[in-house]
Amino acid sequence: MLNQNSIWRYLTVVVVLAVALIYALPNIYPNDPSLQISGTRGAEVSAEKVAVLEQALTKENISFKSVVLNKGQILARFNNTEDQLKAREVVAAALGDEVVSALNMAPATPAWLDAIGAAPMKLGLDLRGGVHFLMEVDMKTAMDKNVNDLVQIYRTDLREAKVRYRSVTPDLLNQRVVLAFRTAEDVAAAKAVLSKKDADMVYTEADDNSLVVTFSEARLKALREDAVAQNITIIRNRVNAIGVAEPLVQRQGAERIVVQLPGIQDTARAKEILGATATLEFRLVDETADVQSALAGRVPPSSQLFNDRNGNPVVLQKRIMLTGNHIVGANTSFDENGRPQVNIDLDAKGGSTFSNLTKDAIGKAMATVFIEYKPTDKKDSNGKTIMEKKEEVVSVATIQARLGRSFRITGLDAPGEAQNLAVLLRAGALIAPILIVEERTVGPSLGQENIDLGMNAIIWGMLSVLFFMVIYYKWFGLVANIALTANLVLLIGVMSMIPGATLTLPGMAGIVLTVGMAVDANVLIFERIREELAEGRSAAHAIHEGYNRAFATIADSNITTLLVALILFGIGTGPVKGFAVTLALGIITSIFTAVVVSRLIVNMIWGQRRGTSLPV
Repeated sequence: MLNQNSIWRYLTVVVVLAVALIYALPNIYPNDPSLQISGTRGAEVSAEKVAVLEQALTKENISFKSVVLNKGQILARFNNTEDQLKAREVVAAALGDEVVSALNMAPATPAWLDAIGAAPMKLGLDLRGGVHFLMEVDMKTAMDKNVNDLVQIYRTDLREAKVRYRSVTPDLLNQRVVLAFRTAEDVAAAKAVLSKKDADMVYTEADDNSLVVTFSEARLKALREDAVAQNITIIRNRVNAIGVAEPLVQRQGAERIVVQLPGIQDTARAKEILGATATLEFRLVDETADVQSALAGRVPPSSQLFNDRNGNPVVLQKRIMLTGNHIVGANTSFDENGRPQVNIDLDAKGGSTFSNLTKDAIGKAMATVFIEYKPTDKKDSNGKTIMEKKEEVVSVATIQARLGRSFRITGLDAPGEAQNLAVLLRAGALIAPILIVEERTVGPSLGQENIDLGMNAIIWGMLSVLFFMVIYYKWFGLVANIALTANLVLLIGVMSMIPGATLTLPGMAGIVLTVGMAVDANVLIFERIREELAEGRSAAHAIHEGYNRAFATIADSNITTLLVALILFGIGTGPVKGFAVTLALGIITSIFTAVVVSRLIVNMIWGQRRGTSLPV
């Protein structure tokens, strides 16, 4: 019989819509103005700080909903933005420099919804407010680092191959390595050894028994690509360490990275962690060098002069035993004397290298060098900010036994310093320093204004469509309106369930467009039903043919639009991606509600009518 649907089809539609409704519900609860309070330089906030903050807020007559400690951070909720701003000043006075506070808008989702993982849609920077950074990777420093790494590698390779050389020196100006030998035979032997291990480099023999090694174009391109890609990954890890929900970190151009942190208004904490370039180097102490001679400028060719944290000079070998690139884990603890330390875990390659190097250095002193890059007021010839490299020895310890993939760093001054170093090392050392070339802050009031304008557009657009459908298609128009409402609920529910989906202002425009496209499918169906009735077919037959014959047209038009949405998502950035995601999801949900949901309702009410008239 025509227009008959099984009970399972009805149950499937009801379950789908019920689930979508549940996951869409958190969006009706307003967000609470709040303060996100975290320790400076990655330290956790203690439980005692909660009581101190509550007492300070009560003393200043600032009402608050709750003050909760979670994962080492305090989240304080308030009734309005006025109390939120006042509380920020109280936090600075009560907790001092030990913490960093950031304005935030925390979801007020009920516990029962939170328990099943239901959460409101993630809002983009233009709706929620927050900070926007445009960062530029310092490629000169990145290439200098690669050249210096090659120097260490070539010295090791030549020693292992027993090829004699006079010197292996970096030429940072021309981004190349120059190797000097005594004879032409040594040059040829070195070229054979090095080119066999690394064929991507260009090896040029000179007349003065030297070998010049430069990067090939393919190698240069790969190194630059890797520097940006790895920095993006590390910045994402650092953003997660800050605790920012739904950040945006993506590439822009050849050497720049865009970072957007929704909900964060105080940029100090973000800049402190994102721009930090802390890493470590492990070197042996040159115990044969005379410190006083080194201070007078007579440093041995194979050594370098450093200062420790107290300003005392230390002469270290230029040869780097290990860099922070091999660190995969770092956490803090205390030694047997109660002093803070950082426990280091290395990857397999780093552990093997460190083990081989330290087995022959037992009884020798090894220094841990802390390296950090900071921007200066100086500019280079291209107008870019020059970075200053700061190096200091944080600890010197005697190697008691062969070290492997796990060891510890001691000699740190305070637990907070150890915690900060562990956070930066866990997140990874930036492949190259980054400069913040642009910084913007979008206030929560402007974001709320965008939300209000977007909601007004959706509401008025929806009401206009609902009114037209009822007037023009009568009772069938009411069915279309039910399907349209279901489509909106389904779209919001799906976007709330997808972890990576973020609603932006263009995304709200996509919802408005989806409303029009969803009702367009019902218009095609209802017009087809009218044509079938005009040809004298029965009501049941007209409904059956109307839905079947209109489906091909609906599918064709929506598939082409879906392809456009996928292209926009693939090549677009930021808000364009948000629009593409909303449009693509809206197309899928509109087909489901316009074709499946409305058909079930129409079949249930008029599907078995025998006459030749329908309220359409």
